[in-house]
Amino acid sequence: MSTSIAKPRYELLDGLRGVAAVMVLWYHVFEAFATSPVDQIVNHGYLAVDFFFMLSGFVVAYAYDDRWVSSSSSSSRLTIGGFIKRRLIRLHPMLVLGMVFGAVAYVIQGCVKWDGSMVSLWHVALALLLSCVLLPAWPGSLHEVRGNGEMFPLNGPSWSLFFEYVANLLYALVLRRLNTRSLTAVVVASGGALAAFSVCDMSGAYHLGVGWSLGDWNFPGGMLRVLFGFSAGMLMERKFKAAKVRGAFWVCTIMLVVLLSMPFAGNDGAMWLNGLYDAVCVILVFPVILYIGASGTTTDRRSTSICDFLGKISYPVYVVHYPLMYLFYAWVWGHGLSFGQSWPVAVSVIAASLLLAWVCLKFYDEPVRRYLSRVAQRR
Repeated sequence: MSTSIAKPRYELLDGLRGVAAVMVLWYHVFEAFATSPVDQIVNHGYLAVDFFFMLSGFVVAYAYDDRWVSSSSSSSRLTIGGFIKRRLIRLHPMLVLGMVFGAVAYVIQGCVKWDGSMVSLWHVALALLLSCVLLPAWPGSLHEVRGNGEMFPLNGPSWSLFFEYVANLLYALVLRRLNTRSLTAVVVASGGALAAFSVCDMSGAYHLGVGWSLGDWNFPGGMLRVLFGFSAGMLMERKFKAAKVRGAFWVCTIMLVVLLSMPFAGNDGAMWLNGLYDAVCVILVFPVILYIGASGTTTDRRSTSICDFLGKISYPVYVVHYPLMYLFYAWVWGHGLSFGQSWPVAVSVIAASLLLAWVCLKFYDEPVRRYLSRVAQRR
């Protein structure tokens, strides 16, 4: 693997990634008490994934756009193989660990589907094996062990990592080669299709919380989400010119928290308004937040440390928290509890997710990535 001088980091973007990850935690906690998308608290938390995709496009373009060559003759430049190797080292160790945690949590639950039917251990082993190489489960297949249609039933949120891999492959093979005009056309076309998908109720619930299943319109919706978000982030990076923004991190944090926490925007006579809300957030507002965050800088050691911590913990939190959520859901539903009755445990699940993520980061993810990077450099 080639070596190069590291570019300066966008510290605020790291911090905002962590803020979005914490909002995902709260969104998933409140899933235990929702009866439909309409009464879900932190109702639009699923849009954090679209923000992740946009951040990823911006950061990947910033890190790699100027490092490509048409051949592997230069040791100081990047090839497709080298890029893929870097992304695998960055993403895959934690993904595998998250799947292992998911398998353990499923066994603790008794290997039971949502409908109460039992699943054999070899089906769980098959699900773990295929999940670790990111092969999604078709609804009703042997390794779709939870029975609710998830692409990755041992760790549901891994669907977005599947699409992140798709985006990285598209970047390496196609998107990075596009000139700015062509990339703009991709952004406009995918943005228009995403808006139509949301407003015209292709999800079945007038929202963009799709991509987690291979059933119905989930997969096309997930492809639209990642194609727009990632390519929009790339385009912003190409045309980015920073402005002076005071308190950028806090401005962006407040905007994210408010947008993701808003109640369902429609009503019985105008459910499409919620689809419009999602589309406006993703297509118009998230680019503004990304621009403000990229323009801002940390002003002291404390704020730098906060953003650094949030950035480092964001990916591990996202990967490891959901197995704990499965156990939390089983406990809440098994006892018929309300949030008022179970909030101390809910807060404990949040705290445990953060602690587990930090432990995994320090004692697994960082050491494994360092080892794999050394091995890759020797080849």
